Amino acid sequence: MPARFDRMGIAFQYPDNWILDEADAVAGQRSITVSSPCGAFWSVALHPASVDPASLAQGVVDAMKEEYKEVEIDEVHDTLAGHALVGYDMSFYYLDFVNSAQIRSLRLGSTTCTIFCQAEDRDFDKLAMVFRAITASLLSEMGT
Repeated sequence: MPARFDRMGIAFQYPDNWILDEADAVAGQRSITVSSPCGAFWSVALHPASVDPASLAQGVVDAMKEEYKEVEIDEVHDTLAGHALVGYDMSFYYLDFVNSAQIRSLRLGSTTCTIFCQAEDRDFDKLAMVFRAITASLLSEMGT
């Protein structure tokens, strides 16, 4: 049975063996992260609706370029649960491992959301459907 988070205007379901990290929320930010047992994670942050989703996604890409010397980046336009998302797929080296990450952003009701997920490349393919299911849950629960 999946676990459910529903606070701060954020609601979604996630695997019950994943760990919920509310540190950003405690610090006053409207964001939450869940982590898998293998260290992969999925995170959502809410911003004012006036913030452009494409600009937020680009900001994440810019930060990744500053953090990692070699980052492969592909622009993505995606649709999930009837919502159009803009963002990027990224691949980079960290501690001698190839990592994959995705940033997606969209306007959802009276807010702009950014959704970020990351895992080691060998785990990402296995977890891609889990990341997508968590995101679909968020969109379904908050998009009404």
